[in-house]
Amino acid sequence: MVLQEIFGVNANVRAVCDRLAANGFVACAPDLFWRLEPGLSLSSEDPDERAKGFALFPKFDVAKGIEDIAAAVAAIRRHPAVTGKVGAVGYCLGGLLAYLTAAHTDADAAVGYYGVGIQGKLEAAGGIRKPLMLHIAQGDEFVPRMPSGPLSQGWAYTRK
Repeated sequence: MVLQEIFGVNANVRAVCDRLAANGFVACAPDLFWRLEPGLSLSSEDPDERAKGFALFPKFDVAKGIEDIAAAVAAIRRHPAVTGKVGAVGYCLGGLLAYLTAAHTDADAAVGYYGVGIQGKLEAAGGIRKPLMLHIAQGDEFVPRMPSGPLSQGWAYTRK
């Protein structure tokens, strides 16, 4: 499952799904902004569309998004072409959602790239039971530098 940025299920997200499918995976990208604007597909390169994505971001209900992701994981497991595990990958907002997917769903693995706001949700880490890999941005203008603490010091959890 590919978790969207603030620009909806856009060309970039669809391209990631296409690459995964070309490599033999069942790939999908749930529309997590459907409550705000169903079918949203914005370009991060267009200034007006970029501004619209940033305007929608604070209106996004993360808890409802995690409920949608959990429902998508269950639906993917039921798909006849799925014979293995279900994982999630996300970028920016999707990176945060990948972290929360690992903490709050039964997805088998999650990977987050430059997730925004993770440092404000460290309490969720106690729910992580499956593999999670986070790529933390150090030079991204939208991701604050990590303070000293768990994430900046090689944060790792081992669960039994």
